[in-house]
Amino acid sequence: MSLLEVLPVLAYAAAVATLVWVAVAPVRGSWRIVALLGAAFIAFSLWTVLDGGLLPFWFNHTTNLAGNQVWFDLLISVVLAFILLLPRARAQGMAILPWALAVAATASIALLVMVARLLWLERATQTRPG
Repeated sequence: MSLLEVLPVLAYAAAVATLVWVAVAPVRGSWRIVALLGAAFIAFSLWTVLDGGLLPFWFNHTTNLAGNQVWFDLLISVVLAFILLLPRARAQGMAILPWALAVAATASIALLVMVARLLWLERATQTRPG
């Protein structure tokens, strides 16, 4: 198997393991873990763009119905996650419009950074005296 075939399998296995783990033993989110995941995904995304440019992303989603389905899935998931984060982000005083624009431009890249920032703010608020 090539790297392009192995990476999706490994990513799926990690996602399933994480979903099962948090479903069985809910854990408090660590901003460091999310920030590390965000940094890794940013690096992988930059590598991908430098290797092939931006157009392959569009071609990937417009070539056939499977590509359309993946595009719709991405849009639905990102918008839903953003909507679910909004009350917590507002409660921490985060500026919502810049985050919305960043998520609209980069999807999960900005969403990961937003979640890391939110978790950091929530932790800082909880550890503040008084």
